Amino acid sequence: MKKVTAIGGVFFKCNDPEVQKNWYAKHLGIAMAEYGSSFEWRHSNDKNQKGYSVWSPFTNDTDYFGAAEQQFMINYRVDDLEALVTVLKANGVTIVDQMEIYEYGKFIHILDAEGNRVELWEPNDLMYERMVNAVTK
Repeated sequence: MKKVTAIGGVFFKCNDPEVQKNWYAKHLGIAMAEYGSSFEWRHSNDKNQKGYSVWSPFTNDTDYFGAAEQQFMINYRVDDLEALVTVLKANGVTIVDQMEIYEYGKFIHILDAEGNRVELWEPNDLMYERMVNAVTK
């Protein structure tokens, strides 16, 4: 079973997400939407298949990352989230919450060896692409 296939996103805390988004858009030319930016790329084994990685600033007081001192969270793309969760549980990995299913994919949070919250995402890239296109148009 293939586990992690790519970085799905990078999320970080900051004082003012809007200021950060505006700075990155102005100085680095990153196109922004409501929650940050999405970077489109192609799968190495199928150049016709698109994938996405998300970049998103959060407020300093977010509890989405778990512990207050955790300043960032990485989202990893996976092929088969349900099978991976079964293996992780069998290996004693802490599963933080229940799997959530949305039209653009399945999500769950785990803790790494140092207690950092990590997000796992089994994407539905076709639905994600539709969602991104609707927001950016």
